[in-house]
Amino acid sequence: MLNLNGITVRLGGRLILDGVSAALPPGSRVGLIGRNGAGKSTLVRVIAGELEPDGGAAEMPRGSRLGYVAQEAPAGSATPFETVLAADTERAALMEEAETSHDPDRLAEVHERLLAIDAHTAPARAARILVGLGFDESMQNSPLDGFSGGWRMRVALAALLFSQPDVLLLDEPSNHLDLEAVLWLEDFLKSYRATIVIVSHERDFLNNVVDHILHLQGGKVTLYPGGYDAFERQRAERMAQLEAARANQAAQRAKLQDYIARNSARASTAKQAQSRIKALAKMAPIAAMAEDPSLSFDFPDPDELRPPLVTLDMASVGYGDTPILKRLNLRLDPDDRIGLLGRNGNGKTTLARLLAAQLTPMEGDMASSSKMRVGYFTQYQVEELDARDTPLEHMTRLMKGKTPAAVRAQLGRFGFSGDKATTLVGKLSGGERARLALALITRDAPHMLILDEPTNHLDVDAREALIQALNAYSGAVVVVSHDRHMLETTADRLVLVDGGTAREFDGSLDDYIALVLGGGKADKAEKKANKKEDRRAAAEARERAQAKRKEAQAAEREVAKLSAERTAVDQAMFAPAEAPPALAKLTMTELMKRRAELTERIEAAELRWMEASEALEGVAA
Repeated sequence: MLNLNGITVRLGGRLILDGVSAALPPGSRVGLIGRNGAGKSTLVRVIAGELEPDGGAAEMPRGSRLGYVAQEAPAGSATPFETVLAADTERAALMEEAETSHDPDRLAEVHERLLAIDAHTAPARAARILVGLGFDESMQNSPLDGFSGGWRMRVALAALLFSQPDVLLLDEPSNHLDLEAVLWLEDFLKSYRATIVIVSHERDFLNNVVDHILHLQGGKVTLYPGGYDAFERQRAERMAQLEAARANQAAQRAKLQDYIARNSARASTAKQAQSRIKALAKMAPIAAMAEDPSLSFDFPDPDELRPPLVTLDMASVGYGDTPILKRLNLRLDPDDRIGLLGRNGNGKTTLARLLAAQLTPMEGDMASSSKMRVGYFTQYQVEELDARDTPLEHMTRLMKGKTPAAVRAQLGRFGFSGDKATTLVGKLSGGERARLALALITRDAPHMLILDEPTNHLDVDAREALIQALNAYSGAVVVVSHDRHMLETTADRLVLVDGGTAREFDGSLDDYIALVLGGGKADKAEKKANKKEDRRAAAEARERAQAKRKEAQAAEREVAKLSAERTAVDQAMFAPAEAPPALAKLTMTELMKRRAELTERIEAAELRWMEASEALEGVAA
């Protein structure tokens, strides 16, 4: 059992945790939730022993092992596989002792203990965890220094899971994961036989993993049984009770004030009035639910454009001379809502950058409306905001030439009104900075929003507000997200980025989840394989058709060009006065020779055109 006993924490003179107390049942999986800035990470750090509270303590049974991922990602020349294996410190020490000890009795004890902890299956278990989190065999055996911070945090998570602590603390574990890795982690945690405390803002993840919700609000915690939806129902009931109590209290206050006003001046009722005044003074007001500006999202609607907004025809895109995605055939219309699926590293961001015109096709065609405006959101924009400037200064620079009223109106759409507009960005929370980035990219009412992991800094309520705003927005939306709830409620088309291309996913998000988790029977797998083969054949046919179409068009253009030149030669032969100066200088013999050469080239081009056209018809058939 994990007991929180009166934990109090003050940071910078501000009370963050105010006597937090809760008894978490042994073996429970607890979701720690609360608004951004409520103190969730502070409480986790107290439980992990990284922060000394001003009062109270977190207590566990003696000998319990606690596991927590530090904020600093592992680095160095060690590989992910070696790092994960080393996380089981007892096994690592015993394995080393087995290699170096010469005491037969001690060696017997060591091998007996290695057998007891199932040490010899550890490499396979470590590899399974790494595969689940997206590391193939090559990645498992590459130096950590070659990975990005996000991938190294995955290694830290894998090492923590491998070490199998008695109390597992996870602070936003899905922030560095794609949907596929989140699904694997969810499945892993559901079968984990120890106490888990998870800070998460993902509704589906909480519903599927936890059996209790610990809600942190106003420095206090309340423990609810069940997942997130159960918590929402219970909280709604409590809010209704609170509102009823507040209304009842308001009626009582009005009644008391009326009595005092009518009876204070009368000698016969003065004492009764005085008692009413004392009662009124002791009546602690019940606050109504406050309007929270951090829940404000309001995307400006764009002017109408005729469809399509974007068309990709056998396009390839990548970096330098290396294509990442090929054979892209996609059409986006003004009312499209598209969710991009696929593991991190497959090219979702590359496709998003192509649609945002940050990349140009290496091959094939991309057509888009010349009037189209695109709002493209990435985590980099949040991180690159100047901490020394205010939201008002950021927006004023980008809306150059607009009136101060227009600038403030755009900020107000996203909750930056009054003093909030002039607060330094460095003092804003992560969720507030994300809202500011969204306000900045939508300042010109874009026709298409491309959002790459927009929920990473948002709590559950803010995510819901973002979903509602996207559903009210009249433009096209392309979303990359590991938050299933967001994908389910905002996307009506799914595009799978996998195998070096992107294609429509024929099914629902549940179908995709079943596919990732290996669901479905053999006949379904066979049908899927057949469909995949059909799609591959169709893509290859489109590629061949595109090549032949280009060849035919080139030959047709050459025939037209050469025919025009031959006409000019004919004119020089029979009407020299009207001929171009360059041809007028030539003799009749030279003109005849030039005409014969052009005729030969025209016939060769016509032959190429006929062959390409016939081949094109064959591909179509």
